[in-house]
Amino acid sequence: MWRKLLIAFSSLVFAFGILFVSILRTAAVKYDFYAPSGDSVMGDEVINIEYNLAFPGKVLPNSPLWPMKALRDKVWLFITTNKSRRAEIKLLFADKRLGAAKTLFESGNPEVGFSTLTKAEKYLSEASILEKESRLEGDNTTEFQRRLAYASLKHYQTINEIKEIAPQDAIPQIVEIEKLSQKVYLDAKNELQGKDLEYPENPFDWN
Repeated sequence: MWRKLLIAFSSLVFAFGILFVSILRTAAVKYDFYAPSGDSVMGDEVINIEYNLAFPGKVLPNSPLWPMKALRDKVWLFITTNKSRRAEIKLLFADKRLGAAKTLFESGNPEVGFSTLTKAEKYLSEASILEKESRLEGDNTTEFQRRLAYASLKHYQTINEIKEIAPQDAIPQIVEIEKLSQKVYLDAKNELQGKDLEYPENPFDWN
C-alpha cells in the first residue's frame, strides 16, 4: 500500500514539476506566429490585417491533455500580479484560443469550437479592461493599445471566417460574440485618436 502511495505521490510531484517548469519557460510573453488563412475577401475587396495570431499549439480543447494546459494558464495568471503584464498574457490566450476555435470548427467540432471562441473573446475583452486599469494607474500603455486595435480587427476577421463554416444555428450566437472584438477596437482606437496617435484603420463596414 505504501509503495502505491509513494508512486502516486511521485507522479503528482512530477506532473506539477512539469507544470511549473512550463510556466517558468513561458514567463516572458512569446508569440509563435502563424497566419491561419491569409488575406480575407469580403465582397470584391481583399482585406489584410497586419497582425498574426499566436500559434494555438498542438494540444487543443478537445484533447485529453487540455485540462493540464488550461491549469498551466490559470496558474500563470495567478502568479502574475502586474496588470500590464496580465493584459499581455490575456491577449496571448485570446489569440491562441481563437486559432484553436477556428481549427475545431474546420475539423467538424463546432460545439467545442464555439466554447473555445467564447473564451477567446472573453480573454480579449479582459485584456482591454486591464489595459484601461493599468493606464489609469499611470502606466504608458500606448503600444499595447495599438496592438489591441490590430488584434481586435484580426479577431473580427477570423470570426467572420468561422461564420462561413459554422452550423447555421450557431451563427446568431457567433454574431453576438464578435461584438466584443468590435468594442475592443473602438475603445483602443478612440483612446489613440484622442491623443493624436497612429491607429489601424477599420477596413470593415462598421464604426
